[in-house]
Amino acid sequence: MQIFIDADAFPNSIRDILIKAAVRLNLPLIFVANKPLRLEEMENLSLIVVPGGPDVADDRIVDLAQPGDLVITADIPLADRVVNKQAFAMNPRGMLYTEHNIKDRLAMRDLLSGLRDTGMITGGPAQFDKKDRRNFANQLDSFLVRQLKIENETKRKPLP
Repeated sequence: MQIFIDADAFPNSIRDILIKAAVRLNLPLIFVANKPLRLEEMENLSLIVVPGGPDVADDRIVDLAQPGDLVITADIPLADRVVNKQAFAMNPRGMLYTEHNIKDRLAMRDLLSGLRDTGMITGGPAQFDKKDRRNFANQLDSFLVRQLKIENETKRKPLP
């Protein structure tokens, strides 16, 4: 499993949570952004800088993501594309997107976007806070432990 970060609109307050998890579990952590980022030099930590432009980072993440990988993103259309590749997506608040819920989330996003465009509602999501950070850490840990357990059990099963 690899973890990809959609780093163009990423709350820095959860960066350390991801780095600690990647180091503890020895997982590759790959930041994808359209500008250079300051990252610690670590063996399993990398940065891919893509040219600027709409969805360029998203396209690179989709190209690289494999089934079972995890993508951290607040971009629901990107999450949908990743889930279609049998990977997982989690937003920075800890919501895990899977094939069971992504289409509903995408429809809700489109509805709210349309309402904002017509002026029916204004504003965006609530400010990211400590509760969101804690929830993300808990959900990430739970997801990683569960997925790694599944991977280990699959590796140990004898062939028929």
